[in-house]
Amino acid sequence: MEKSLTRYIWSNTRLQQIWILIVVAVSMIPYFLSFDLPKQIVNGPIQGTGFESPGATQTFMRIRYDIPYVGEVTFFNGLELTRFETLMALSLVFLLLVIVNGLFKLYINTYKGRLGERMLRRIRFELIDRVLRFPPSQFKRVKSAEIATMIKDEVEPMGGFTGDAFVQPALLGGQALTALVFIIMQNFWLGMIAAGIVAIQGVVIPRMRKRLLELGRQRQLTARELSGRVGEIVDGIGTIHGNDTSNYERADIAARLGLIFSIRYDLYQWKFLVKFINNFLAQVTPFLFYSIGGVLALQGRLDIGQLVAVINAYKDLPGPLKELIDWDQARQDVQVKYAQVVEQFNVDRLVDPRIQALAPTPAGRLEHSLHAVNLTVLDDSGAPLLNHISVEINPSETVAVVGNSASGAEALAEAFARLVWPDQGRITIDGTDLLELPESVTGRRIAYAASDTYFFHGTLRDNLLYGLKHAPLTKVEYEGKQAINYKWNINEARRAGNPELDLNSDWVDYTSAGVTGPHDLFKVVRPVLDAVMISQDIQDMALRSLVNTATHSDLTDRIVELREALRKRLKKEGLEDLVVPFKLKEYNPQATIGENLLFGTMKRPMMTNRKLAAHPYFRSVLRENDLYIDLYFMGLEIASNAVELFQDLPPDHPFFQQLTFMTADDIPAYQILLQKLQGRGFEAASPEERSNIIRLSFSYIEPRHRFGLLNDELMAKIVDARARFHENLPADLKEVIERYDPKKFISSATLLDNVLFGRVGFAQADGTDKLRDIMRDIFNKLGLFESVLSIGLDFDVGSGGKRLTNVQRQKLNVARALLKRSDYLIFNRPLPALDQRIQDKITHNIMENLHEEGHSPAIIWVLSNTSLAKLFDRVIVFDNGALVEDGTHATLLEKNGVFKQLAS
Repeated sequence: MEKSLTRYIWSNTRLQQIWILIVVAVSMIPYFLSFDLPKQIVNGPIQGTGFESPGATQTFMRIRYDIPYVGEVTFFNGLELTRFETLMALSLVFLLLVIVNGLFKLYINTYKGRLGERMLRRIRFELIDRVLRFPPSQFKRVKSAEIATMIKDEVEPMGGFTGDAFVQPALLGGQALTALVFIIMQNFWLGMIAAGIVAIQGVVIPRMRKRLLELGRQRQLTARELSGRVGEIVDGIGTIHGNDTSNYERADIAARLGLIFSIRYDLYQWKFLVKFINNFLAQVTPFLFYSIGGVLALQGRLDIGQLVAVINAYKDLPGPLKELIDWDQARQDVQVKYAQVVEQFNVDRLVDPRIQALAPTPAGRLEHSLHAVNLTVLDDSGAPLLNHISVEINPSETVAVVGNSASGAEALAEAFARLVWPDQGRITIDGTDLLELPESVTGRRIAYAASDTYFFHGTLRDNLLYGLKHAPLTKVEYEGKQAINYKWNINEARRAGNPELDLNSDWVDYTSAGVTGPHDLFKVVRPVLDAVMISQDIQDMALRSLVNTATHSDLTDRIVELREALRKRLKKEGLEDLVVPFKLKEYNPQATIGENLLFGTMKRPMMTNRKLAAHPYFRSVLRENDLYIDLYFMGLEIASNAVELFQDLPPDHPFFQQLTFMTADDIPAYQILLQKLQGRGFEAASPEERSNIIRLSFSYIEPRHRFGLLNDELMAKIVDARARFHENLPADLKEVIERYDPKKFISSATLLDNVLFGRVGFAQADGTDKLRDIMRDIFNKLGLFESVLSIGLDFDVGSGGKRLTNVQRQKLNVARALLKRSDYLIFNRPLPALDQRIQDKITHNIMENLHEEGHSPAIIWVLSNTSLAKLFDRVIVFDNGALVEDGTHATLLEKNGVFKQLAS
């Protein structure tokens, strides 16, 4: 990277800087004229110079030049104006100059801002580009939070400084010099006073500010370290809680904050001292002007107009001068920041850009062996993980790599995947060093999966197909405003040195996956998901999800067919009582009172039980047959029972999982409420207290909670209130409540609720598991299972995939590697979170079902279970960083070696 920020800015914005400097130079003309005009107004029409006789006039705006070899040429003879007309004319010219100077400033500042933002975009992109090209070892030395802080925050001032780098000294220096020259032209001695003060400010203040720069650098470093430490706390929160070190972390953070405070306090003291001295020098000059200039005016050596003009000119001198000094400080400050960024991002063995060059065309198959020659890999302490290993893996060969945890087997897998770089020796394909091959070859034709998984924030689908997103493969046609925005974005990307790639294009390489397009993608996705045994998990996610009816109309349009198929299947298997369907004129005992009242679903979070209980219309419906009072006293009874049963239990007791209407945190509040309201009438409670009590009854289910509070009379009242509730439903409730309809898909309900159109009976202990298997079979028979999987793949995995379990993450990681259909598949103990039986099953699925006609990849699998080695063509055994055995499963068992010991 360029060491000097100024040179970096000039090399990337040379033409723009030249243009804006020309504009600045031109702007000095009206700026100078605005200084001279007040003198003309004071000495001319105001004091009457040239208008001594009544009716006298003067020529205004005569334009005449003396051209060499031609003589005097008059372009405009001017206008003859009276004293009053001249005053008005000069005042209007002054106003015009104010507007022109303001427009120049507007243009210059806007241009600077755009220039700065472009440069900030360029710097940030270049830094992230370098992060993408860091060697693997570099990521062991840096903290992600520190790198993110540097790219986000520390380079921010560099963007702002870019527009000021050359324009600001030219503009401010030009304004200060123009004002100073004008003052000298009016009176030499006043000009020398102003020049002397300027010289003192220009020498003393920058010297004093060197201390500020050092303090600023220290503040930046400590803030960056704090950011990294906070990132460590977030990433290691489980370790902190598991070891009771939260107070140690508090002490560490307090110490860091104390250091930052001391630095910032010192900086503020010094900063305001410098500001005090600077302001004092700026204010001394007017004192000298008024005293010395006044004396000169009294002596007749300076007229009043000149004194007014000098004072007016000096009024505009401290501002540019102060800003110029601030610019110099900012220049030094950002140069220090830039130097630190360069130091952090200038690393050895940076990946060559050509290795990561964009390659839209599919990569050719790797038809040659993967060959490690005299391979040595060291850890960060210098200890060998692999010691002079030579091994060759042939195309289509399946190889089991076995050894204990410190054998070096994992290091070999990481080296083959380019996740660690050799310290000696090399890995080649057809004589070409693996590190010299472009990533468009290795990243597509070699797949890798290990136990340490990472998933980006987004959907399951995004992360599953992530290994196929290599280049934009389609051209998006934009129209109207979108086309204009797209063209503008592309032009700005080009000017900022960013790639002109369209993120809205389809990046998925369907050809590599073995299909022709998105319409038949599930032909390859489903077998892979089945192989790693995650299909059922994704179905469960789909059943618990809301469905986008526009995207998945193939399923939502057939919801009636699905419901009928489920009813028939349950009847066929004698499980009619497993699901109690919703019926308009009947109470569903397996549903909550709230669901029975609404006979529909609420669009959360716009509407909740608490909000509904407080709604005037809802209250009025309940009051019509005293249901409001019934539910109030039911809520009191529920609260009383819950408090009596659960008040002495710890908050994490499993019984609270059954308590759907109240949490452990609510118990104390309801205890207080019961003490106030128990034994008192309905009117004793405030409207808010009534709502809090009544909402408890909304979540009550008699077969589940068994408090004996629901009888036939109350159920009849609820069904009657349901009909009246929907008769005159106000517009605000219509927007947030969707009524149950057996002939329609309910968009605000989950897929499971839509298919069931009822509730599972609580009498069935394993009812949910039975339903899950039945529904999977129905989805398959109706050809809808792929649609269900598609809904499940819309599940948001959260930051780092943390909304998935560790087991699901590892399965998904293997599935992502399989989808690439690479020539070399490397599995580095990818499933340690699974029990051994499931690991074995998935391994069998991959080894037995992956090889198909036209696609027979080589598989290199670092096994956790040595007994699975019999599935592979070849077994290589590692011990203490050395390859100790190599052969077939049968031949190695015949020997009395390391493999036999591991197998036993």
